[in-house]
Amino acid sequence: MWWKFIVEVTNEYKILRGMISYSALWPIGCLIQQTFEGKRLKNYDWERCLRYSLYGTFVSAPMLYTWMRCANIMWPRTDFRSSLAKAFTEQGAYDPFAIVLFFYGMSILERRSQKEAGDEVRAKFWDTYKVGFFYWPVVQTVNFSLVKPKNQIVIAGFFSLIWTTFLAYSKSSQKQQPIEQAM
Repeated sequence: MWWKFIVEVTNEYKILRGMISYSALWPIGCLIQQTFEGKRLKNYDWERCLRYSLYGTFVSAPMLYTWMRCANIMWPRTDFRSSLAKAFTEQGAYDPFAIVLFFYGMSILERRSQKEAGDEVRAKFWDTYKVGFFYWPVVQTVNFSLVKPKNQIVIAGFFSLIWTTFLAYSKSSQKQQPIEQAM
């Protein structure tokens, strides 16, 4: 009975599909990354997982839902050419904003200062963006051309698990600004 209710609600309010998916996918990506660091159940950083869950649920999922809706309005066709246009527009318009917001927002959730958050964005943005520039166009071209719009955010969520694991790795890496840039 409760499952039927969830299906009805998520069919009525499609944004909830992504929010529910991302509430689990983002902390799972964080746990995968922590496992790669060598952590196990007894020493996982559960507070970090909570931050990823909050960010995925209340920032990333609604933002991605809005982008997908806009992209489907701008390019309503699902042919390959329109899908490529959506994917590459995403790289120029959505992804830079999303990456900056991720590093900045997660730093703020870690109770770091605005300056520290900005420094982390400057130190990690370009390397992260370059990886995403090759990853997301392939994923989104397939997603936009082969998946029904109502399920696109869920499919993007699956591939987002891989991306989130990478983001968690990038976030936890200790990359610093080059000394020349810091001065």
